[in-house]
This record gives sequence, structure tokens and C-alpha cells, in this order.
Amino acid sequence: MAKGSKGAHGDVGRLTNSQIAVLAAYLAGASSGNADTEDIAVKAAELAPGRFSWRKYPDQINIETIRKRLWDASSEKMGRLLTGSERDGWLLTEAGLQFCREHTEQLVQSEDASVRLSQKERAWATRERARMQAESAFKKWQEGLIGEVQPVEAERFFRIDDYIVGDLRRSRVKRARDIFASDQSMSAAIDEIAKKVRDRD
Repeated sequence: MAKGSKGAHGDVGRLTNSQIAVLAAYLAGASSGNADTEDIAVKAAELAPGRFSWRKYPDQINIETIRKRLWDASSEKMGRLLTGSERDGWLLTEAGLQFCREHTEQLVQSEDASVRLSQKERAWATRERARMQAESAFKKWQEGLIGEVQPVEAERFFRIDDYIVGDLRRSRVKRARDIFASDQSMSAAIDEIAKKVRDRD
């Protein structure tokens, strides 16, 4: 997709990983201050679920992939859309800000129920749906027994454990909502089961 094109209408699948990293940096606050690599990684995973995950552990973000894409985006070859480092954080340049302005559809794509995914993202979503539907929380919801769902079952449904807290915990739930927004059954299950997830900041 050309840098100035606005024709994708939220189709993140057509952007490169480096371009998604730039948008993620914007969402993590890089327009007004230095954004942390880990915060950018969380936003990138929300924008493109599965794109930055480990192949063997698809629920885990591969932080090294994010780092490489951020360095790429700061290179002259990509037009120096970012400046900074992992130690100091990342800041959008004027060119980076302009890029984000030109791709505002991608920044709000998670609010669109008709999010279009790349082939890789669709394959990941298919596997993730099968896993979630095999969880005890989903089966209880399906049988009308949502009241019997325990917090630990709800958290396993969203691939959350005790080490995942704060914004990352909430992002797991949001990611599921975004990906299955057009699936009425999954959306209903996600909304009900999410109420059982404990807040841990």
C-alpha cells in the first residue's frame, strides 16, 4: 500500500509490519512523548492480532520482532518515521505524524465490526476460535451456566494468567472482542465471560 493511500478503509492486513509498528507507536503516545517499546508492542498486537506473535506460542508477543520493526521505521530507507531507541523510547518524527494522519482508518479499525484480516491473521483467528470454544468457560456459557464460570476459567479463555496484569490483561479481552466482532455467538460469549475476569493492576 502506498504511503499516502487512504483506500484500505481499515485493512491493516495490507500494511507492512514496520508501518503497523509506527501506528502502534502513535497509539502508545509517541506523538507527544517517548513511547516505551513494550507499550508499542501491546498496541501492535491489538492492531494486528497474530502478526507479532511467536509461532509456537501464538498468545505471546514476540518483542524482538517489534524492536526490529521500530528500528526499520527509524531508518532513512523508510523515511525516518520514528526517532529514538529502546533505552530512551520512541518518538514520531514529522514524517511519522503525517503517515499516521494519512492512515487514520487503521487507527480506529478495531471499532469497525467488519475488520478485514490478512490470510495469516485469519488462520490465527480460526485456531483461536477453536481453542476458545474448547475451554470450560465457553462450554458453561453455551449451556446457560455462565454463573458457574470461575475467574480462573474466564482468564484461561482469554489466555490470561497471574503474570498478565493491568493494560496487557485488558488488551487480551479487547483483542478477542475486536477479532470476533462480526461473529455474533463468539461476541456474546466474550462479553459475558469477560465479566468474570479479575482486575489486577
